[in-house]
Amino acid sequence: MAELLDPTTLRHYAQQLGLRPTKTLGQNFVVDANTVRRIVSLAEVGPEDVVLEIGPGLGSLTLGLLETGASVTAIEIDRRLADILPGTVATHQPGREAMLRVLSADAMAIGELPAPAPTRLVANLPYNVSVPVLLHMLARFPSWQAGLVMVQLEVADRLVAPPGSKVYGVPSAKLAWYADAERISTVPASVFWPVPKVASGLVRLTRHQPPSTSASREEVFRVIDAAFGQRRKMLRSALAGIAGGSAAASKAIAEAGLEPTARGETVDIAGFAAIAERLAAVN
Repeated sequence: MAELLDPTTLRHYAQQLGLRPTKTLGQNFVVDANTVRRIVSLAEVGPEDVVLEIGPGLGSLTLGLLETGASVTAIEIDRRLADILPGTVATHQPGREAMLRVLSADAMAIGELPAPAPTRLVANLPYNVSVPVLLHMLARFPSWQAGLVMVQLEVADRLVAPPGSKVYGVPSAKLAWYADAERISTVPASVFWPVPKVASGLVRLTRHQPPSTSASREEVFRVIDAAFGQRRKMLRSALAGIAGGSAAASKAIAEAGLEPTARGETVDIAGFAAIAERLAAVN
C-alpha cells in the first residue's frame, strides 16, 4: 500500500513553508489517512480515471487518488503549495510523479485544462467558495461525468435539497441543471487541520442531461436568481423585474404550467426552465 500523509508529516511540510492556513483561502487540510482512503473509495476512482482535484493543499487527498493508479490534474491557488506538490508525490509515492499535473491558478479563472480531459472530479472544496467553484467546474468541463466533493455540512444539505425543502435554493436548483446530487456521508471536524467549527459532508454527483428546453442555461439561471432573490415573494412578484411587470410574469408562469402565486422554493429545475422558455419567447 502506498504511503499517505500523517499529521506529523503534514505539519512538518507546513512548517517548512511557513504556512499558516488561512480562512481567506478556505484552507483546512485532511490529516487522517483512513478518511482519505474512505473518500477515494466512495468516489469510486479507478486506474482508468483522470481526476480533477480542486485545492489539493499539502497533498493528502492527491496521494490517496494517485494510490488507485488514477492520474490527477490538480488546481491550487496557493503557489507555494502548487510548487511543492510534485516533490511530495516523489517522496511518498515514487514513480507516480508522471501521473500528476499541477496548475497554479484560481479555479474560478480556469478556462482550459491540459490533456487528457478529466473523467471525475474529487475535491475537498474550500469552504468559502465551494458552490461557485463547483458550478464553474460543471459548466466549463463537461467531460467529467461523476464526482465526489467534500463541503461544509450546511452547504452539502443545500446542494442536495429537493424542491419544498427549507434549504432548497439557488445552489440546489442550479446544481440540478447539471447533475443528480446525494449526500452520502459526513466527515468529523477532528480529521482536519486546523480543526473547523463544523463537520463536513460528502456529496456524490452524477451528471445528467439538462432539462429539454429552448431557453439557454443563462436564461434559466437568471430566472432562478430572480426567484430566490426575493424568496418570500410569490413568483409573479419575484419575476416581475425580469418579465416586464407582474402581469407578464404571471402569464409566463401560467403558460409554463405553474401557479403564479407559488414561491420559488417549490419549483424544480424543469419548472424554472419552462418559465425561462416562456419569458424568452416574449422578450
